[in-house]
Amino acid sequence: MPRPPASPKSAPDQPRLWDIFCHVVDNFGDVGVLWRLSAALAARGQQVRLWIDDASALAWMAPGALAGEWPGVRVMAWADAEHASVCSALPCADVWIEGFGCDIPPGFVAHFADRIGAQAGMLQPVWINLEYLSAEAYVDRNHGLPSPVLSGPARGWTKYFFYPGFTAGSGGLIRNAVAQAAASSINPGPTSSDGVRQISLFCYEPEALPALLNSLGQDGRPSQLLVAHGRATQAVHGLLADGHFRLPGHVQVDYLPALRQTQFDALLGRCDLNMVRGEDSLVQALWAGKPFIWQAYPQTDAAHRAKLDALLDWLQTDSAVRDVHRAWNGFCQPADVPLWDQTLADADGRWAKQATEARQRLLVQEDLPTRLLKLVDEKR
Repeated sequence: MPRPPASPKSAPDQPRLWDIFCHVVDNFGDVGVLWRLSAALAARGQQVRLWIDDASALAWMAPGALAGEWPGVRVMAWADAEHASVCSALPCADVWIEGFGCDIPPGFVAHFADRIGAQAGMLQPVWINLEYLSAEAYVDRNHGLPSPVLSGPARGWTKYFFYPGFTAGSGGLIRNAVAQAAASSINPGPTSSDGVRQISLFCYEPEALPALLNSLGQDGRPSQLLVAHGRATQAVHGLLADGHFRLPGHVQVDYLPALRQTQFDALLGRCDLNMVRGEDSLVQALWAGKPFIWQAYPQTDAAHRAKLDALLDWLQTDSAVRDVHRAWNGFCQPADVPLWDQTLADADGRWAKQATEARQRLLVQEDLPTRLLKLVDEKR
């Protein structure tokens, strides 16, 4: 039976019941982050009901979760939250979390608001709007702010904004087993093998992908490109399949199956460079403490440019690493920026040092579950 990794804590956490709502928009980021949160809370003695509208990814991401084999976490169908017959059989939760600003089903809110209002002395749940991750300045300004509920059956209640982030004034980040090992000064695993440079590739469809593969081919060192399941595999396979683009023999491409979260985290911990995307894999790359290149979720109004620049500012990266990130995200022409050079290639190079220092800055902060539990204790 799979079990969540243990999380160190200075004192026992008061057990509470949590309702976490996950509306899957696209890709795997929403369910990935909220599953990590559910598992992390369960590891601290909390009980979690994870309401999700598409739980299919959990079959490979967290085997056993759908069958109820993960202690402390119960996966619930989103549609059932609208049914009074289901809600009436459930105890009221102490905490409600709207994952990434999704709206809790109205029938669920109405049922429990009526039940709480009809029972003297029954406390309202602490209602939290868990926002997207960013290093932008607004995160510290808005984290923890109240938002009054102005209409509906829960009118007069209050929600609280919770912003994950990279600073002490934010909501922090969820740690994985690799991060726990780093915090305990345990080597998370070897890097590379037999002189072959290993690179993980988890991306959308970056226009700079041909430039990356060309850079690897021209570098001359034996390399193994480990391509993640899904859109990354489709992008690379589509580029190589038509025969117009060829790689030299010293560059090996391996297409990975869908990995458990723990397997993916371990993969990042042993690669020399991690190409990651979105929110969840960015955080895991930070915990790995290895050089990485991040592809922000592309937005038509280029709003992801501000997210990228804010992260690079927090990382305190040099100009070479900034240029590579900007090329990978389509903000400058890949031909103007070598996507692979000694800045990235050297295990003891500048980018490796900067990545290690960034992880260390995070490890001295409290993690997201600790800060979330403190907020709930304060508001409860």
